[in-house]
Order: sequence, then structure tokens, then C-alpha cells
Amino acid sequence: MVQLHVKRGDESQFLLHVSGSTRLADLAPLVARIYNGRLKVQRLCSEMEELAEHGVYLPYNMQGLTDEQIEELKLKDEWAEKCVPSGGSVFKKDEIGRRNGHAPNEKMQQVIKKTIEEAKALISRKQVQANVCVNMEMVKDALDQLRGAVMIVYPMGLPPHDPIRMELEDKEDLSGTHAGLEVIEESEAQLWWAGKELNETKLLSDYIGKNEKTTIIVKIQKKGQGAPGREPLISHEEQKQMMLYYYRKQEELKKLEEDDDDSFLNAEWADNHALKRQFHGVKDIKWGPR
Repeated sequence: MVQLHVKRGDESQFLLHVSGSTRLADLAPLVARIYNGRLKVQRLCSEMEELAEHGVYLPYNMQGLTDEQIEELKLKDEWAEKCVPSGGSVFKKDEIGRRNGHAPNEKMQQVIKKTIEEAKALISRKQVQANVCVNMEMVKDALDQLRGAVMIVYPMGLPPHDPIRMELEDKEDLSGTHAGLEVIEESEAQLWWAGKELNETKLLSDYIGKNEKTTIIVKIQKKGQGAPGREPLISHEEQKQMMLYYYRKQEELKKLEEDDDDSFLNAEWADNHALKRQFHGVKDIKWGPR
């Protein structure tokens, strides 16, 4: 199996094993699906951290308002009584005003936080350093873990306008957000390798040959964005090691120069005629008026 090291720009994303005979028309959408799935897990983890701290999402017409404004406008959160966390809640006001402040108790918070850590680990970029490949099954597993944690803590479910529920039901609206810019639709995905655009009408082996034990770096981006930046000749880590090597070499040369310094010859103890002058009594003679 060919190992793909998938990057977006200069940032590593994940490793993927595929056959060299894979059609590029199928490979690009697969890479985009895993890439987008990882983004979805990250968005869910971010929102679930807020859920553990401050409870469920407020209705849009109540967000950002003070308690006085809510009372004055006679607004009411109809979902507050329906979406109660298991084991009761503790109040922790959301200073941003997005969530209702009725957070789960400490035990249920730990359920959410532990699940977030496990889900993040499954799709983490550190998997690249560990040489662990990520596939769609792992992404689905991470999503199922997060879904299970929400069901445990909120057995009655979340409000329909809560971003977590919308993400889990694939109803999220990312238009006009930074998160939306990061997503690459499967139909818009384009793969690049060694500065070449991988043509969807060809096989992967048409570019890299028949070697099934090779590793290549492919970059994913949207069609029409042009060629991504080429990979540097040396990695960032190699550059750091080179700089460290040359710094040490420079310090060694400085030390050698100091060891070769002959300024000590001007010192009194190095004067070859000092003893002779002392016997003649002409030591420390100073010329000029006293």
C-alpha cells in the first residue's frame, strides 16, 4: 500500500494508506471526506468544551443579552427545562452570553472532557509523527464517541438550535464563518504531488510508478487555487539541527582563537630581560619629571 502524507499548505494533516491502482477521481473525494471529518470532530470538541462549562445553547434571540434585558423583553428559554443534564446542573454564567449557564455536575463534566480527549487523540496530527494512518472509520468512531457522551449527559437531547446537535445531525450552517472557509467540498477537492496537479482521469500509479511501499506528500486544496507551495528541501527540524551544528562550530572556533591569543607576551612575567634589569638595578626606571 502507498502511504500518503496529506498536507494543507505546509501543515501536516494525516497519513492514509491506498493502493497504487486507486483512481484519482475516487482518491481526491476520499481525502476530502477524511479532511472534512477531522474538522467536524474539532468543531464538535470545541463546542462540547463550552457545553461542559456553561450548559446548552440559548435561543438566538436571547444570546448576548443581559438578565435585565431578557426580563424587560419578557423572553424565555423554552428548552431550559427540557434539556436538563443527568444528575442535575450547577450554575456557571457564560460571560459571552451564548449558553444558559446550567452546566452539568462535576461527574458529567468529566464524562464529556474525557471523551473529547479520546476523540481528539484519534484524529490528531500527532498520529503523523507516530506513523499511524487515519481512515474514515476512525473519524466515524470519534464522532460516535462524542455523540454517545452527549446522550449520556443529556438523555433528553439538546435544543435543535444547539451547534452540537446540528453538527451531529449534519445540519450545521458554516456560511460566513472561518470554519466554513476551511472546509473543502468533495467535488472541489484537488490533489497535488511534487508540484504536479494529479489528473482525475489517471491512476495514482501513473504518477508514482508501481512501488507499493513508497511514501509521498500530497497537498489538498480547492480547484482553481493554483499550485500550492513546494516542499522545502530540508524540513524545519533538519534546519534547526543545522543551525545548532553551525552555532556550536562557531563557538568552538571562538574558543580556539582565544587559546591562540599571544597578548600574554606583553605581560611582565613574560619579559625575557626582566631578571637582567633587576640585577643591574635599572628596574622600574621612569623617564620624565616626577
